[in-house]
Amino acid sequence: MKSLWAMVQDDPVFMRRVNGWLTIFWIAMIPVSLATGWVNSVLYVSALSLWALVSGHWSAWEAARVEVKQDETAAAIAAESGEPVPVAAGGHGGVCPACGR
Repeated sequence: MKSLWAMVQDDPVFMRRVNGWLTIFWIAMIPVSLATGWVNSVLYVSALSLWALVSGHWSAWEAARVEVKQDETAAAIAAESGEPVPVAAGGHGGVCPACGR
């Protein structure tokens, strides 16, 4: 049985909705933070900075995960068709021009 975390990660629609609502929440928090004076609180600014750090790294990790899955899918399709395995953008199509491999 999959854990809740694994199920959530494999559902791109759910992740898009969660991230969309979190974006709206943080945009709405800008005027609230200014009106309440929270921006003058070191604790609030520290918590906000930590959240920015975590969410930034999480986004980069998710993007890298997607790229790995795309590469695996492309390799599987290429293996079935017998074509050379494509390399990431800017690559040489799976055949090294210098060594021929």
